[in-house]
This record gives sequence, structure tokens and C-alpha cells, in this order.
Amino acid sequence: MASTVILLITLTIFLKAQAQAQAPAPSPSGTLNLTAILEKGGQYTTLIRLLQETQQLTQIESQLKSNSQGFSLFAPTDNAFMNLKSGALNGLTDDQKVKLILFHVTPKYYSLSDLLTVSNPVRTQATEKEGTWGLNFTGKGQQLNVSTGVVDTPVNNALREKFPLAVYQVDKVLLPLELFGEKDKTPSSSSAPSPKSSKTSPEIPSIANAGGAPSPSGDEKNGGVGSNVGVGVVVGLALLCMGALS
Repeated sequence: MASTVILLITLTIFLKAQAQAQAPAPSPSGTLNLTAILEKGGQYTTLIRLLQETQQLTQIESQLKSNSQGFSLFAPTDNAFMNLKSGALNGLTDDQKVKLILFHVTPKYYSLSDLLTVSNPVRTQATEKEGTWGLNFTGKGQQLNVSTGVVDTPVNNALREKFPLAVYQVDKVLLPLELFGEKDKTPSSSSAPSPKSSKTSPEIPSIANAGGAPSPSGDEKNGGVGSNVGVGVVVGLALLCMGALS
């Protein structure tokens, strides 16, 4: 009887140990899948690609474990990227693309109500010193807008609004003034001074230019008149002499 009880206890302990060994290990606390959050939104393919290319996807997910203040991501839609000027992204270096992505992330979790009363400018992951690479938020009622100094767009529905990560949809790519501001200040061609047009009176073609005989100068004309007068005087005297002889 005693041996049977010992056997049952031993078997129970063995089966319990087997069940614990086969059970999946619990996932680490605080682990979030940012890709899954964006894919669920259904219109963030370009953003996901840029996050992967710049290696910021793994950076954000890994830092979420250690950053006690959390993160907020402002996620431009695929249409937002399509509406950029041609070559806007291709013209950036790899470092500038990293800065552009970091400009869309704040090193702190903000709820929508927090952003309505936040002090501007709000630091981003791209901020190097106070007042640079920051975002400005303005709100009226329940309408919240974010401005970069280059673009201004509403902050729309939240894909996730739970500490330690908030993800908000924006319909424009947040272009930082530090990267795109100067491009909008290039002078237009209309501002260039137009060359003064020199007004020249039309030339009246001379007879020589037309292929005829050259026109006499003023002295020649006066000389011709004088010789004609002299001939007339001589002829007149001759006639008087002839009349006197007859």
C-alpha cells in the first residue's frame, strides 16, 4: 500500500515537471511589435520600409525596454509620402534619412490630451540642442495640429495610445525646417532683373546703301549752286554786249 502511494506521488511529480517543461516561456514584459501595429493600420508600407532601412525599427523596440518615459511616433501614411515633391527622399543622404525618421519620434509618451497643452517646441529623437529639430503642437477643442515650420497637418486617429508607446496618424510627412526650409527660399526666376532693352531708331537707308549714286554733301550742293549763278552772270553780260553792238 505504501509503495503504491509513493509510486503515485512520484508519477504526479514527473507529469507536473513535464508539463512545466513543455509550457512556452513567457514573453519579456514591455516588448512591443511596432511593425505589427503599423501593418494593422494598413497604409504605412513606406514608413515601415524606411524604419527598417534606417535600422530605427529595432532601435525603438529595444529602447522601449529601457526608456522609462516611453515614445510617441507620428506615422505618415503612404499617401503622405506619395504627395512629396519628386526626389524629396532620394535627394537625402543616409544620415539625413535617419534624422527624418527620428524627427517623427518623441523621446516621451504623450497622450492626445497631453499634446493639447504641451510646451512648444517638443523635443524629438533628432533634437541636438534646445530649439532645433522640434515639433510645435496647437489645439482647439479636440482638433490637434502639428507644425514643423515647413508643413502643418492634423494629428488624426491613434493606432496605439497606451504607455509606453503612442502611434498617431498624420497625413503629411513632417519635413524638418533644418532639412527642407532652405529649399523653399530659392529665388524664383521672375525676381531676376530683366536686361534693359536699348531703343535704337531705325536706320534710314541712304542711296549709297540702296545701290544708287552717293548723295552730294552740303558743300558740294552749295558749290553747284554757286557755279550755276556764275554761268548765268557771264551769259547775261554777253547778251548785253551783243545788244550794245547791234
